[in-house]
Amino acid sequence: MTSEEILAQLVSFDTTSRNSNLALIDWVEDYLANHGVASERVYDDTGQKANLYATIGPSDVPGYILSGHTDVVPVDGQSWQTDPFKLEAADGRLYGRGTCDMKGFLACCLAKVPDFVAAPLAKPIHLAFSYDEEVGCIGIQGLLNELKERPVIPEACFVGEPTNMQVVIAHKAKRSLRAFFTGKACHSSLSPQGVNAIDFAARFVVKLKEMADRLETGPIDALYDVPFTTAHTGTIEGGTILNIVPEHCVVSFEFRVLPNENADALVSEIMEFAKDTLEPEMKSRSENSGIKFEWISQFPGLNTAQDADVTRLAKRLAGRNDHAKVAYGTEAGLFVDIADVPTVVVGPGSIEQAHKPDEFIVRSELEKCGAFLDRLIFHAGQP
Repeated sequence: MTSEEILAQLVSFDTTSRNSNLALIDWVEDYLANHGVASERVYDDTGQKANLYATIGPSDVPGYILSGHTDVVPVDGQSWQTDPFKLEAADGRLYGRGTCDMKGFLACCLAKVPDFVAAPLAKPIHLAFSYDEEVGCIGIQGLLNELKERPVIPEACFVGEPTNMQVVIAHKAKRSLRAFFTGKACHSSLSPQGVNAIDFAARFVVKLKEMADRLETGPIDALYDVPFTTAHTGTIEGGTILNIVPEHCVVSFEFRVLPNENADALVSEIMEFAKDTLEPEMKSRSENSGIKFEWISQFPGLNTAQDADVTRLAKRLAGRNDHAKVAYGTEAGLFVDIADVPTVVVGPGSIEQAHKPDEFIVRSELEKCGAFLDRLIFHAGQP
């Protein structure tokens, strides 16, 4: 099967993160088995989602991981000109949810499986397909916790997020949370007798903006599209009607942090402001009021050296000498953080198309990825 034919199959599975990905995993598992490749699953706690891991070539020497996630973001509320779960081709573009982010890369890898199998590989090529990347890089962690205990650790990993086949050596860390403000309701004509949860949430948001302004002054890394650490308020929800002092308010917020900076220190700073400054004032008016926090997601940054072996190899396989750093997150940092596998990000398609209606990948990007994989086969065949 060609990469385009496989991509059509992968797109047809609605693997939005809220859904199971097992139908897609079943298909990939059968495809690999038909080529004589055994694979293994690492399930989530519900048994409704799974990572898939396969090894082609010798298993007793370090090799190379090709890694990508199977889940996609929702199409809810988006206006599509085509069926998002049916691959459509037009003017050199292939349309469908996940074509770019990142089933295009998975399709390229699977299309090369017959060549992987036929090649006299001196080092193995591993396929690592994960779940729930789009909701916080959750799924891959179970697989990595197993891989790190094995006697042979791969020597490099290529995470195939869309980079137009440019080698990305670094990305920011992320910490995202919700803050729950509980006040005391009363009639708005008696507002001094209540505790206005929105008022205190607003002061919290102002503090976040002050932190964001401070972070914008540096440190600076000019290779990033956004060259400094950022703080961001995403949503604020609270209140019922105008004439009731609001008892509840919820704020969702995040930090995206340069990998050399301390992400947890920023989280501690805003939590301490809430607990040491806001909450005592709230409780002085009503003992039952207060602030609680809930984690949404977190993952480490990636910070691979530009002269690292994996960087030099990736550039050689991609046929280019440049590299970049990006503000968005990937699973790459987790490969380094959990399993100690040197990792870069390189894959077909443009991040500009990710998560949008009428998402597409250009056919030429699949061809460039195929050339990358052909060079990897040759490299892995060298004794």
